[in-house]
Amino acid sequence: MSHQVIAEIMVAPTSSGTSVSRYVCGVLEVIKETPGVTFQVSAMGTVVQGPLDTILQMTARMHEVPFNMGAQRVTTLLRIDDRRDKEATIQSKLKAVGQA
Repeated sequence: MSHQVIAEIMVAPTSSGTSVSRYVCGVLEVIKETPGVTFQVSAMGTVVQGPLDTILQMTARMHEVPFNMGAQRVTTLLRIDDRRDKEATIQSKLKAVGQA
């Protein structure tokens, strides 16, 4: 298995009113179509796991989705947890805090 990172991504159109669910659905399609990536949706963003290069390229594609849907301004937040001393997964992080 190649080195995996865990990242939290939040893509939000800031010029599209208060409901962004249709944009979220569009962004999730990018994740679903990206091989080698697992994900978990939360109320405030999406946690993904996969190779760093894949996550970075996928985030760039995700950022474009709201623009392609008509948004004029988009904010994207990306937070990466790149642990190299031992393997970490979304599930192992949840288990460590008793949430799995």
